[in-house]
Amino acid sequence: MKLNRVHHIAVIATDYERSKAFYLDVLGCTLLSEVYRAERDSWMGDLAVNGEYLIELFSFPSPPSRPTRPEATGLRHLAFEVDSVAEAREELLGKGVACEELRTDPHTGKAMMFFADPDGLPLELYEA
Repeated sequence: MKLNRVHHIAVIATDYERSKAFYLDVLGCTLLSEVYRAERDSWMGDLAVNGEYLIELFSFPSPPSRPTRPEATGLRHLAFEVDSVAEAREELLGKGVACEELRTDPHTGKAMMFFADPDGLPLELYEA
């Protein structure tokens, strides 16, 4: 088998509208499409990063909380590449998003830092 690339990443939100606003207004994603699935009482939105479909944002009634942060089994975090982590961090702080301090990846020497979406999903910015 040959994998071509990551097709999408699915994220479940406790408050679909709040999370949609975060991913669109704070992170700058664009909404490609969204649909309400009445049989599942669930919204599904397809979000793009720089025009490329990347995130499926879901809502479900009463989803369980993430057990720990960030060291739970399964997806550890979602990382986005940026030109300048320091500049992107300042922009997030200006939008009221709590951010960890800047770090340097000891393996690559690149700047990085963590923050969270409205449900506490760990997100990372990583310098290009």
